[in-house]
Amino acid sequence: MIDKSELTNQLSSLDSYKHRMRHRGKHRIYIGMAPGVGKTFRMLQEARELKNEGIDVVIGLLETHGRKETAAEAEGLEILPRLSIKRGNSTLTEMDTDAILARQPQLVLIDELAHTNVPGSLRDKRYQDVEVVLDAGIDVFSTVNIQHLESLNDLVAKITGIVVRERIPDRLLDEADEVVVVDVTPETLAERLIEGKIYAPEKIEQSLQNFFQRRNLVALRELALREVADNLEEAAESSTPASQFCSVHERVLVCVSTYPNSAQLLRRGARLATIMRARLYGLFVLHPERFLTKEESLYIEHCEHFCREFGDEFLRVSSPNIPRAIADAAHQYHITQIVLGQTQKSRWELLLRGSPVQQLLRYLKDVDLHIIAAKDARARDEG
Repeated sequence: MIDKSELTNQLSSLDSYKHRMRHRGKHRIYIGMAPGVGKTFRMLQEARELKNEGIDVVIGLLETHGRKETAAEAEGLEILPRLSIKRGNSTLTEMDTDAILARQPQLVLIDELAHTNVPGSLRDKRYQDVEVVLDAGIDVFSTVNIQHLESLNDLVAKITGIVVRERIPDRLLDEADEVVVVDVTPETLAERLIEGKIYAPEKIEQSLQNFFQRRNLVALRELALREVADNLEEAAESSTPASQFCSVHERVLVCVSTYPNSAQLLRRGARLATIMRARLYGLFVLHPERFLTKEESLYIEHCEHFCREFGDEFLRVSSPNIPRAIADAAHQYHITQIVLGQTQKSRWELLLRGSPVQQLLRYLKDVDLHIIAAKDARARDEG
């Protein structure tokens, strides 16, 4: 005969398991510009605070690299044993993902997200293990350095001269529920290195002459801050009404037409975008009652090709109210700078209908306008 209390417990456990399976765990990533900025220490600090609040926290994988302060911060937190894997005559260890799933904590800490697992492991990369844990409904705190992002690999190699082998897909940052930047100045990081808080004494001088050169750290720090700013802005852009959205980055919109100075306007806009490190957009507004000649169509296609060469976006809109259409595009794409050519209208048209710039200003707030004189554009094009 089946014990009713035992059956009740089993059903309760099953219901709990199904509930977790329906809800993917939340992922918080701690990211920094280089080893030693304090990502793991910060992760442990915040996990300890949650444990004090009654959250069930365990450490799935911790790498202290011999740092005493980090090891001390982990004291009192439950650490799951590692999985032993035999490789020839050696025995190596990896995170035991199955043990995490069996333990079913509310939160697990997993260091070094970009780590490559020992050959023979069930999964190749640690981030793949993390995804399995998240799918089981367990929250994860993890750490990673900016140089491990796949899309930045070539740029990091150019900056530092070092090709990073262990990489993670950019989507992990996009899909994370929270990204925390752990930031210190290059000077502070260099001091930590010299004091032996990052690497063993025999590695300090070599590190200072290579990866930890100040110019490298400055560039990597900027990459980390910019990457997270982009990530946050994209998330805000998709969830915030346009009227309430506040852009972190500049966005340049170049308004082109069939007049010959449009290519020059795009060049001006591209230079402005480069200086501001901004996104560049091209916009062509066609009046619905107007038909383009073959030459005009080819010219607009040329402008579009020019814009896309910069890896940016070219917009085509049909509207009888050109200033209104420009303003609508500016609102939709959160534009901060607009580049316009000097109007080709006669004085009579300006007196009767007003300047397009004046009309545009009625629709726009907090957007800078750059009016490029047609005469200046022709002179530059001829040069």
